Amino acid sequence: MKKIITTKKAPPAAGPYSQAVATGGFVFISGQIPLTPEGERVEGGIREQTVRVMENLRSVLKGAGLTFADVVRTTVYLDTIADFSVFNDVYAGYFTEEPPARACLEASALPKGSLVEISAIALEPSGE
Repeated sequence: MKKIITTKKAPPAAGPYSQAVATGGFVFISGQIPLTPEGERVEGGIREQTVRVMENLRSVLKGAGLTFADVVRTTVYLDTIADFSVFNDVYAGYFTEEPPARACLEASALPKGSLVEISAIALEPSGE
């Protein structure tokens, strides 16, 4: 059985997908890009956009009753791997203890001209 997770504190799904789905003790969070909860793209560089993406992830996690401490895996897409160092500095501020497993790669293009997109998998407390 699956449960759809939604929150108005993160941008709405812009297509036929859910913000997150809980099933089997895990919460699968769709890729977040630097959009405000109202759906407007955050201007600025990789630092500003990464902060917005991480705040979107925080909101979806909260909507599922979770925190960053519950995240076990992330997948990060960067418009250019040259942004990795700045991205990583911001990201590290959200995962200060026991960071999740992660893949990070350069993508040839991201939705809405974004510089970063992150998806995540979290473990529900009852799923331990």
